Amino acid sequence: MTETNADHNDSYPPTAEFAAAANADASLYERATADREGFWAEQANRLHWHQPFTHTLDWTNPPIARWFHDGKLNVAYNCLDRHVLDGHGDQVAIHFEGEPGDTRAITYTELLTEVSRAANYLTELGLITGDRVAIYMPMIPEAIIAILACARLGLPHSVV
Repeated sequence: MTETNADHNDSYPPTAEFAAAANADASLYERATADREGFWAEQANRLHWHQPFTHTLDWTNPPIARWFHDGKLNVAYNCLDRHVLDGHGDQVAIHFEGEPGDTRAITYTELLTEVSRAANYLTELGLITGDRVAIYMPMIPEAIIAILACARLGLPHSVV
């Protein structure tokens, strides 16, 4: 382990160039503080909802908070399909670097094709919505494909 000392920095602010190219700035925090539910509703509306939510936060049964509980979305659709449909299919979705020299660039279209293929195979095996799936794989692109295939089919899964 390394030792900390008085010369150790607890924060590492970004360079001005990096901050200027960021997707967000401090105003994001101010908007979230001023109207928490409105802020999160705005963020959630950036996703595609198959059934739009009408309630942002249901806090009627504390300590259980239910966010967007009456809406329905599909994570795989939001991760893949909408990007391909919006014309970004040729953009790289995953840059993978494994062992030295092992690299892959997978586009949204290629990833969508592989996820669809995996989801079809899971269906051929007889899995249906609600079945549980355990994924035991190293962090390689195929693990992401398996996770997204489960999400596409509505299969609860755990990654180990």
